[in-house]
Amino acid sequence: MQYISTRGQAPRLGFEDVTLAGLAADGGLYVPESWPSFSSADIAAMRGLSYADTAVAVMKPFVAGALDESELRALCETAYGRFSHAAVVPLTQLDHRQWLMELFHGPTLAFKDVALQLLGLLFERFLAKRDTHITVIGATSGDTGSAAIDALAGRAKVDIFMLHPKGRVSEVQRRQMTTVLAPNVHNIAIEGSFDDAQALVKAMFADADFASRFNLSAVNSINWARLMAQVVYYFYAAVRLGAPDRPVAFSVPTGNFGDVFAGYVAAKMGLPVARLIVATNVNDILHRALSAGDYSVGTVTPTAAPSMDIQVSSNFERLLFDMHGRDGAALAASMKGFESSKRLDIPQAMRAEAAALFTSSRIDADRMQLAMRWAHDRANEIIDPHSAIGLAAAQDSDLDPAVPIVTLATAHPAKFGDAVERATGVRPTLPARIGGLFERQERYAVLPAEIGAIENFVAETAAAAD
Repeated sequence: MQYISTRGQAPRLGFEDVTLAGLAADGGLYVPESWPSFSSADIAAMRGLSYADTAVAVMKPFVAGALDESELRALCETAYGRFSHAAVVPLTQLDHRQWLMELFHGPTLAFKDVALQLLGLLFERFLAKRDTHITVIGATSGDTGSAAIDALAGRAKVDIFMLHPKGRVSEVQRRQMTTVLAPNVHNIAIEGSFDDAQALVKAMFADADFASRFNLSAVNSINWARLMAQVVYYFYAAVRLGAPDRPVAFSVPTGNFGDVFAGYVAAKMGLPVARLIVATNVNDILHRALSAGDYSVGTVTPTAAPSMDIQVSSNFERLLFDMHGRDGAALAASMKGFESSKRLDIPQAMRAEAAALFTSSRIDADRMQLAMRWAHDRANEIIDPHSAIGLAAAQDSDLDPAVPIVTLATAHPAKFGDAVERATGVRPTLPARIGGLFERQERYAVLPAEIGAIENFVAETAAAAD
């Protein structure tokens, strides 16, 4: 399998090089040169498989040339052996058509673990064959940071620098990052928003001298390997609800578009996805883009769902690439204009193909709380604010009632205890496996959202470690 950049100027790479590179050299994102295709028989053959075996079946085409099937299976069994539920991503029925897929049974209680536990192992395996060291740079709106740090802490040949917006993640999210004191883990609280943090990460990759000097790599969903691993749970859930003989819809709370783009990939591969519902909070750039063609950056509004407090959705570029007919030069021109003006108008003709699969919904704070209360009162389930936004969008859908809708439950409710308690009157408790979080020592730097300050910190920290 070969990979190409959405902007058309970076070299084609195999899976191993794409995984270690993260962002493409031309500023674009890597995607497969063509989408693998599964027949109905291929999908039906996934019935009864464990999650690890499903992962092998789904990901095998993407890693061809880098890992054989037995190597991939060993990595998957190790990655998903750390999850607290035997099903890894179990389904819970809420009513006659609404389902939750619980993606929070990994070590840091968020859906990011599903991909990052595997990505950490991929880094370790590929680096073991090379006489090289990489510096992972990432930005987090809450959950990516802790999941990436857990996956990479203490691993050889890799340092991780994780940027988070100061004061804009929950205390649990922050402490899950800042209490990991492994010498290769470095946390930075920036005085700005997640969008500022994400822009700083992209700027470091765009600084060719800096990127080369420190051999930068990425763990955000700009890294194809991470997104690839998220495709698996769409197949796993759909097969359990009747696929390929029955279409299934998914409602995805999203800010950076990576999780829902994984559903798009599953559909391109042949999974009968009836609809992908893009559920946003009041930071609604994705809803505006899909419903009205208005991909313009506004001001980030802090909410009770901080992982979705995003205005620039990096992974949307991957969908735009397909909407542009996979014309890298045309997309590069569009993105250059967007980066300077912070606005991109998407014509109706270009949105038509996406509209066959995607719908979107903007869920405000009141509607989010109502969904949390409904889940508690009517289905005896406690859900976090992000999952509630997905559930609200699912409940508002006009889909045929015969089509089951799976809402991706992206985080354990205890990560957002204050918001859950306000909505339901119930204070969720953290699982025992991460007990003691509030007694542990924290370690992090506070820096301005300026590229010079961040690059200097990385350089000085790396030098001190040598």
